[in-house]
Parts: sequence; structure tokens; C-alpha cells
Amino acid sequence: MLTLLDELNPQQRLAVETTEGPVLILAGAGTGKTRAITFRMANLIAKGVPAESILAVTFTNKAAEEMRNRVSSLLLRAGVPPAQPWLSTFHSLCARLLRREAGAAGLPRDFAIYDDDDQLAAVKLAMARLQIEDASLTPRNILSRISYAKNHGQTAGQLRAEAFDQNGRRIADIFAGYEKLLHDSKALDFDDLLLRSARLLRESMATREKWQSRFQYIHVDEYQDTNRVQYELMRSLTGPKQNVCVVGDEDQSIYRWRGADVSILLSFAKDFPAARIVKLERNYRSTQNILDAAGAVVANNPERLGKSLSAEKGSGGNLKYFEGRDAQAEAEFVAGELERILNDDSDQTCAVEYRTNFQSRAFEEIFRRRGLRYKLVGGFSFYNRAEVKDALAYVRLAMHPGDDISLLRVLNLPPRGIGKTTVDAIRESARVDGTPLWAAIEKFVSGGAAGRAVTPLRAFQELIRKLQDALAAKEPADFLHVVLEESGYMDMLKDRNTPEDVARMENLEELTRAVAESMEAGETFTDFLDAAALVSDADQFEGKPGVTLITLHSTKGLEFDHVFLTGMEEGICPHSRAIDEDKGIEEERRLVYVGMTRARQSLMLTRAVYRRIFGNEQQLRASLPSRFLAEIPSELVETVRGSMAEIGQTRRYEPDPEYSYSPEEFLRRVRGGPGQTQTTPRRQAAQGSFSRPAAKRGGDANPMLGRKVRHPSFGVGTIVGVEGDDEDRRLSVSFPGRGTKKFIERYAQLEQA
Repeated sequence: MLTLLDELNPQQRLAVETTEGPVLILAGAGTGKTRAITFRMANLIAKGVPAESILAVTFTNKAAEEMRNRVSSLLLRAGVPPAQPWLSTFHSLCARLLRREAGAAGLPRDFAIYDDDDQLAAVKLAMARLQIEDASLTPRNILSRISYAKNHGQTAGQLRAEAFDQNGRRIADIFAGYEKLLHDSKALDFDDLLLRSARLLRESMATREKWQSRFQYIHVDEYQDTNRVQYELMRSLTGPKQNVCVVGDEDQSIYRWRGADVSILLSFAKDFPAARIVKLERNYRSTQNILDAAGAVVANNPERLGKSLSAEKGSGGNLKYFEGRDAQAEAEFVAGELERILNDDSDQTCAVEYRTNFQSRAFEEIFRRRGLRYKLVGGFSFYNRAEVKDALAYVRLAMHPGDDISLLRVLNLPPRGIGKTTVDAIRESARVDGTPLWAAIEKFVSGGAAGRAVTPLRAFQELIRKLQDALAAKEPADFLHVVLEESGYMDMLKDRNTPEDVARMENLEELTRAVAESMEAGETFTDFLDAAALVSDADQFEGKPGVTLITLHSTKGLEFDHVFLTGMEEGICPHSRAIDEDKGIEEERRLVYVGMTRARQSLMLTRAVYRRIFGNEQQLRASLPSRFLAEIPSELVETVRGSMAEIGQTRRYEPDPEYSYSPEEFLRRVRGGPGQTQTTPRRQAAQGSFSRPAAKRGGDANPMLGRKVRHPSFGVGTIVGVEGDDEDRRLSVSFPGRGTKKFIERYAQLEQA
């Protein structure tokens, strides 16, 4: 193992070899933190520490799996027998702990885990039972409020006592109904996994000492993203020797909205006075110019431990900046750059990053029109597909018929003649009696009522009981086959036989294979169901060549050859919700830092001058450049040809531009071009002001850019590119619905529109 440590740089080696006592590894972006933490675990095992006494907690299943594979590889290379430390996410760790300590925690051992969709369905059901219908109370917002209350130690009763209006009392009542529904369904939500584990370790000394004895060495990855409950878990599991190693970067703390508290990392040395702090500052991902630009932005945050990153790749090229008239122009420019990059080398990975999901639409439309293939991160993962969730709902019902959310999902799927009137009657009976829906069905069927409603309900009862028998008698994969056949679900897909249904059948076949593989790996059926419930979008990212559309939050932990950081405008990035709060701006700044440091080779910053107003889509609203643009040293940025302004300009654009302006008049107004045209404009041109020297520039914008032209075959389009001069001049024209066409101007038969 000692020879393998020679592969590490001096900072990484110090982090690996400092094994006793508390250690904070302050790891800047791209400095090899995963390398350090995996070498550290492998080194401990090679020195004789039992693998099962080593715990490493991170935030995604994908990161945990990557660490697991790296540790195994290192041990094989060192000639050490393979061994696996306990590697998992916080939620997976807590799920396993509670399964093993169910009795001490006051839980049934077969409790279910509700994922996001299940939790939302539970809120809706609780609202229905309380007969609350209010457009101002959306289930998603209520679920967020419930999660906040749970993580701040508030019960539904406390929330109601502190409520100062009717909506507050309603939310408290929904919270109480939601908790009862989870209890009746023998289910925990994601917050419960953490909270019940923390409470168990806090209140049961025997349990706490048992697990402290189990884990002699604890590692926490992404420590800057921990919340107070996760922090309490870590402290409870840390034994008297305080062999805890945390890895983090205060500049990459971007999850305050879900409870992450960067002060936990900043105060590590106070919590553990004997702590050793090791800084990783040699960056292996990005160029120095990218690091310097990102570092200049985040340096404006006051609460930092501070790092100075140096790039192994050298200085690299300048960042580039483009300012387009509107979202479509921004997307057209990005598409053109992506086509150029991928035409040169199709193996490149490219990311189009944006602050909020709505921004993806303009890029998706332009990319589809131009035939540019892309992957949208945040689409459905395998375990979130409807057919997979349907099959697993049947499984959960067989395990526990009192699971109302699963029951409602499949009660009439496939259609079995249970109409809305019958479902409403069952729900009302359950609401009045305060019982699960399964008990209401029992009551309905045993009441001796005749008619069409009872027969399908009785058939549903018999189906679930048959599945319960099969669950007890068969292996999990075989049981899943029974579920799909006995429920009639597979027959329904076969009968419809559309291409979509064929794909659904293939997904269900893949699900049975996944169950079989899980069992072969030594997992239980419950382990498999837990993993399916806890899967996240980040676990699905594969990093293949091509174009990825992705939010800034989702880029955490990823890297790309070329990055386009778009929508750099006040109100978007930074987001409007954060503008009036210092802590909010600081987190937005960290978010930009994360987005910038994903880039390996090149980084492009873009923005649109105007965006459409929601509710009056015919109007456009002017924006100001993001304040973060002014924080980047101008010598590191080159403004590209076609941009309407330099990166350093804080020009005040007109608040309500009118499309009746000619392209020349529009350019004159926003760029301060030649004097007045003969036509008197309806508004005075706005004056510009500059906050600092202009950035390097690739050339002035051609006045033809943005001009509307008419083609005899393609109709009216917009000039988006100009190459060459005089008789050899070539024009790129974007036609709505027809894509971008290139013409030699003198042969193009173009007329001004």
C-alpha cells in the first residue's frame, strides 16, 4: 500500500496518513477529494483495520458506488484481500440502522419508505380527508412546510398552537393527517429516516454505544451540505476516540433551501479542538483562468476558510461572454457553438447550465429544430417510471394492505370496474371511521350490499390475498412475475400493444432482472425496495459525450469539457428570491462558483437582454446583467462577435422594447450606435454606464445581425451569423420551424422583411 501512496500529491498523502483523531479535509473543486478519501479507507484496511468498522457517508448512491469500486481496486493493486467498508448515503444508512433496530425505535421491521411522489400523494389524501380545497395551499408547498417543521423539531400540535391565521391552522391539520396516514400505512418519509435514527441514538445509550463500537472510523463526504439532523447523527456515531474525517468545501455549499448549514463545516475546529485541517488546493480538472474567474466571484463571500487553487492544466484560454437580444437569440448562439465543438470532436462533453428549469425550454426548442441531440438531467429515472411504480405498489400492498397510497394507485389499474363513485364512497367511509382504505373496503364488501360495485372490490381483495400468499412462498423475482400476471397488468400492456406499451413491458422485465440481481448480491427484498425509493436523479447521470441540459444545483459533483453558464441576469442568477437577503446572495454566488468549476476546457457566460413577461407574453421585460459578471476580472474574459454588449457594461436597457423597431434601430438603441434615423422613435434611447474597463473583444457586432429577411422558400427569418465580406459574404439565417440555413448572399434571393 505504501507504494500506492506515492501516486498522491503531498497534501492528499497527508490527508490519507492522518488517520487518528478528527480531521477536516478542505477540498477545493477538482482537487481529488474522492481520491483522497478512498485511498484513506484502503490504507486503513491495509493497516489491519476491519473493513466493517469503517463508515463513509455521502449524498448520492452513485458517489457511494464509485467509492466502493475505487477502494476494491486499490486493495487489489496493493495485494490486500478484498473488503468493503460500510458506504452509503445518509438516508440509506438510516434505513439500514432502523431495520436492524426496529424494536428499539418502536417501528415495524417491514416499514415502507415513501418517495417524493408517495409523500405528495399522502398530502393530497390528507387534504381530501379534511375536505380542504384552497388554491393558495398547494400540496408541494405544504409538503415543504411539513419537512421544514419536522427538521426543526416542530410537531403538528406545536405548529397549530403557533399558527396566526386560518391557513397556518389548516397546514397544521394537514400535517397531523399526513402523519396519521404514514403511521397507518407503516411508512416513513425521507425526513423520518433521519429524525427517527437521530432520536434513537440520542435517547438509547445502549444503541448509541453499540453503533459507536461498530464504527471505529467515520468519514463524511460533502460535509458542507449536512443539515443539523445529519450533524447530530454524525456526532452520535462518533466514539470517544473521535476518529472522524470530514471532507468538504465551504465554497460549494448550495443546499441551504433544504436545510444544509455551511456553519457546520466552518465550526468543525470548534466542535473538535484537536482537529487537523488539511487543504487540497491542486486542481486537476480546470484551467487556471477558469479557476481564477470562479475564485474571484466566490471571494466576495465573507464567511470562508479560504483556498488558493492552482491548475495542473496551465492557464488555458479566456472565458467568453455573449449577450443576446432575447432567450431565442441566446439559445441560437449556444446551439451554434455546440455544433462547432461537436463537429470538431464528437467525443466532447458539453453542459448548458441554467438557474431555473423554465430556462431549458428555449434551448430544447432550438436544439430540436437544429437536430442537435441532448440529454435533459431531471427527467424520469427508471424507478420513477409509472409502470415500475405501479408494480412496486402491488408489492407494498402485499406486504401491508393498509398502505393507502399504494392502494389508491392500483385499485383500478388495470381497469377492473371500480368507478370514481365507488372510490369516493370508500374514501368517505375511511375518513368518517378514521381507518385505512383497506378496512373501508372490507366493510363495504362484508356489508352484504349487492350490485356492480361489490364484485370488483371483492376480486381486488382476493387478488391482494393471493399476492400475500405468493410473497410468503416465492423468491422475490418469481413473486414479481406473479404480481404482473395475476394483477392483469402485463396482459393490459400486451392487449394495447402500442410502442409505448412495448417499452413499458421491457421496463417491467428489466425490473424483475434487477430484483434477481439484487438477491444474487445478497440483498433482501426490503433492501431492494429501500434502494428503489431512495434513488435520485444524480444517480442516473452517465457523463456520456454530447450535450447535457442541467440546472446549476444538479451539476454538483459532475464535470464537462465545455460549459455554458446561461441566463446571467439579475432576478435569474442571482434568483429574485435571494436578492434581498445577504445569506441568499452568498449561496447564489457559491452556486455560480460550482457551475463555473464544472468546466475542464472552456467556459462561456451568456445572457438575454429581454425575456417575456408571464401573463402578458407579448411584452418583453429588460434585465440587468448579473452582479456576478462584474466580479470576474475583465482580463480573463473575451466578449465574442455578435454580443450586444461587453461583459462589464451595466447599460440600462429600455423597459418595454417594441418589435416595431427595425433591427438597425434596436441595435442603435442598445449599443449606442449612429445618430437618429429619420423616423422619430416613440421613446428616447437609454444611456449606458460602465462599471469597469471593457473586457477583451473578439470584434464588433456586424450590423446585419438580428435583421429580418424573407426567403422565397423558407419565409421570414433572422440573420444570426455573418461570415466574410463583399461578394463572398455568407449569411446564416434562422427560420422558425425550419432551422438555420446558410446562404452565399449574392445568390440567396433574400429581401428585407
